[in-house]
Amino acid sequence: MSIQGKIIAVTGASSGIGEATARELAGRGATVIVGARRTERLEKLVAELRAEGATAEFQALDVTSRESVADFVRFAVERFGKLDVIVNNAGLMPLSPLSALKVDEWDRMIDVNVKGVLYGVAAALPVFERQGYGHVINTSSIATYWPIPTAAVYCATKAAVNFITEGLRQESKFVRATIISPGVTESELAHTITHEATAQFIGDYRKISIPADAIARAIAFAVEQPEGVDVNEIVVRPLAAN
Repeated sequence: MSIQGKIIAVTGASSGIGEATARELAGRGATVIVGARRTERLEKLVAELRAEGATAEFQALDVTSRESVADFVRFAVERFGKLDVIVNNAGLMPLSPLSALKVDEWDRMIDVNVKGVLYGVAAALPVFERQGYGHVINTSSIATYWPIPTAAVYCATKAAVNFITEGLRQESKFVRATIISPGVTESELAHTITHEATAQFIGDYRKISIPADAIARAIAFAVEQPEGVDVNEIVVRPLAAN
């Protein structure tokens, strides 16, 4: 089953895994609709993809807004007549010890990492029900498997992503549901850390990382499987990493 001709929406596509995923899928013949808040980056990405012969569109997107996510999916369907895949990739990682009481950052992580995924599912699922098919791919993390100091809230949000995705898989007879769990990957995630000691610790931790296109290829693998095959979870991490 080819990726060629599939209509695929990608959130959080202005950098990192989202951008790499858009490039990988477009390079394999998919039509990609990319969304993020930083539209100047999206505009540049789409221009580059079009210059390479791909079909691509962009839309301003705030995944913390249910209306914005609904508009993003609606735009894709109205523009291309269907939606084959949604990649809920947008995420934040402002790590800190619980004792730092960065409650605003906890709220923001929950809004983006959990509600953003739920809003993506809520927007895409009615489309998939009408079509009788569809694929939800959610970017999780190896952080979902065990909590680590400074990452309790982040780990909890990613555990939620896993349970949401698995719940969708069990409830739906026609929607494929895939969890992508990256290990340390080159991205801008660590840039959101405001707790100084944590930022230093994570900077050292992230010295060993894999490129974002490694995750993009894993997503492409899940997408290209034949009808009736659902790749439920893929874990990708640096060689010999914990």
